[in-house]
Amino acid sequence: PKMSFGTGHHQTTRLVSKLMLNMDLKGKKLLDMGTGTGVLAILAEKRGAAPITAIDNFEWAVENTDENAEANDCTNITAMHGDAELLPGMSFDVVLANINRNVLLQDMKTYIETLTPQGRLLISGFFENDFELLNAEATKHGMELVNKVTEDRWMSCQFQKLT
Repeated sequence: PKMSFGTGHHQTTRLVSKLMLNMDLKGKKLLDMGTGTGVLAILAEKRGAAPITAIDNFEWAVENTDENAEANDCTNITAMHGDAELLPGMSFDVVLANINRNVLLQDMKTYIETLTPQGRLLISGFFENDFELLNAEATKHGMELVNKVTEDRWMSCQFQKLT
């Protein structure tokens, strides 16, 4: 992983992966926000998602994602340096955001605005006691909770856009 977050061993990565493994990602346009090493973007491609945009605010994470995508024979991942300011005008069927509570709260509306009708938002990087706050924010912006999973106080949630 070099200096990037995301070896696949953290609870939040496992939780998002678990939700992804229960989804049909074939042909879905996907965003991996806060990609780190690109492990979730790589899993998405292996599950049939394409094209995939992987964004991180650390330049070394973007480089690491490119290297890991190549090492895993992934050709549908475009890694970009930046944050939610890159998203206006983009559109996705699925958005993954495994970041942290504060960034999720700050940028959730922007993530949701990029979703196609019936699009899915998977969030993680927060503890169970933050669920009500994040669920309220997602609901406020037209999302419905579909699934949630926990491990060692960490949580991941899957929402679907209502329109």
